[in-house]
Order: sequence, then C-alpha cells, then structure tokens
Amino acid sequence: MPSQAGLITSEAVNERQRRECSAPVPASTVMSSEENKAFVRRHFEEFVNQKNLDVADRNFAADYREHGSDAPPNSDPGPLGPKTYLAAAFKRYPDLRVVIEDIIAEGDKVAVRNRWQATDAQTGIAMEFSGIVIWRVSAGKLAERWAYLQTPHPIH
Repeated sequence: MPSQAGLITSEAVNERQRRECSAPVPASTVMSSEENKAFVRRHFEEFVNQKNLDVADRNFAADYREHGSDAPPNSDPGPLGPKTYLAAAFKRYPDLRVVIEDIIAEGDKVAVRNRWQATDAQTGIAMEFSGIVIWRVSAGKLAERWAYLQTPHPIH
C-alpha cells in the first residue's frame, strides 16, 4: 500500500481554496489572466451557487458598473446593485445554480459562457437559460460587467 504522506486530501484543497477566497486582495494588485479566471470562478461559486450575498462586498469594486441587458435600470452602484438584484432572483428562483461552460481571459477581461438552471417558485416549473458575461477585473475586484442572457425557458 502506498504511503499517504505525499497525498493531498480534499479537505486540504478545500481549506486552501477557502483561505484564497477569503483573503483580501491588495488594491495595487495586478492579477494574471489565470488569476482573473480563478477569481471569477470563485465569484460565481460563492455568490450564486452558495448564495452568499456578502461576497459582493469583497468582490465588487466600490465604483462597479453594470452594462448587462439583464440588470434592472437604475441599479445601485458598487456592490449594492448586484446584491439587490441577486437577492430578488433567489426569491423567485431559490435553487438557482450556474455552470461555467467556457471561460477565457486576456489581460483584465474574463469572458464566461454559462448555463443557469432554477425552479420558478411561483410556478414550480424548472427553467434554464444560457448567456455570455464579460467581466473587467481591476485591483482584484470586479469593476465592470457586460452580460447577454437568454430569457429563461422551461427545461424540456
């Protein structure tokens, strides 16, 4: 039987990821494309899939700007806008989940092709939609977002 000494347990990996997710990013930090992709992946996982709205305060820049076609007009600037918007989405779709299908990064931009699934709490109908989101990351924060999402439709 091989020695267990050199193995990395899933608990150790999860603990490392937890520390990385909660560690503040210095404002002067310029992240690589790979770091930006990892940051956006963690953001989707924590903010959407784990439904942790407090992540917005850490991940969104104070002057965050929303350009997405899905965002309500006159959204609050900074983290409050996305928090408010997603809180409303969680009420309508309490089991909302997102899966990243593709993620590409260059410089300070991260493009994500994703698929969303949820059950509409008002109708009980399972819904899904897909979309493309482009994020601009600045100083370790989400600074801008452009999103183009399908209208939710029933899963067949």
